Amino acid sequence: MAELYVKPGNKERGWNDPPQFSYGLQTQAVGSKRTLLTKRVAAGQDGSPRAPASEAILGPPPKGPPPFSNKVPGHTRVGSCPPISSMDFTNFQDAESEPLLEDVLKPLEQALEDCRGHVKKQVCDDISRRLALLQEQWAGGKLSMPVKKRMALLVQELSSLKWDAADDIHRSLMVDHVNEVSQWMVGVKRLIAEKKHLSSEKEATEEKPVITTEENQTVPVIFGTP
Repeated sequence: MAELYVKPGNKERGWNDPPQFSYGLQTQAVGSKRTLLTKRVAAGQDGSPRAPASEAILGPPPKGPPPFSNKVPGHTRVGSCPPISSMDFTNFQDAESEPLLEDVLKPLEQALEDCRGHVKKQVCDDISRRLALLQEQWAGGKLSMPVKKRMALLVQELSSLKWDAADDIHRSLMVDHVNEVSQWMVGVKRLIAEKKHLSSEKEATEEKPVITTEENQTVPVIFGTP
């Protein structure tokens, strides 16, 4: 799942450098509708422009000072915030818990083993080197919490055979955290593609009908009487 945030512009390049939008905001902006500002207000019968509907319903603003009131506004009593229960705090801790390296790396290595024998050895070796870089950077504390959480989601989608969702998470990581993931994300992307191709071939083989041949069967010959 892509996060929604806006990062400030690069001050080293210039003070007016535009901000950087996250991958989630960019995908939302594509489907959003723009407000049309070219609509004209229809003119009345006398040629004068017609007032908007909201102004016609509310009427013109009152003239003169506001009426004097003898009522003294009461003081609003501010209540204290409700205490946070222990259950809510436990759920908050679970939501912020850090994903484990084993839970992310083990499914990726298993997917790589499934591809061996069906994919070229050079491709598998390159993916293995990329996964080793991922393990090294994760264990060395060089990956941020958003990267770890998105990788955990990517592995879940990959294990569920949801190739498009896994690839979308890969793109969000490349857009929002390219400096952290650029060295090993290429291997993860290739692994998703090879695993998807392997699954498609397996489904096509299972759906292909089995054709039995009758080449070596003997056909009895019956000689009729003249």
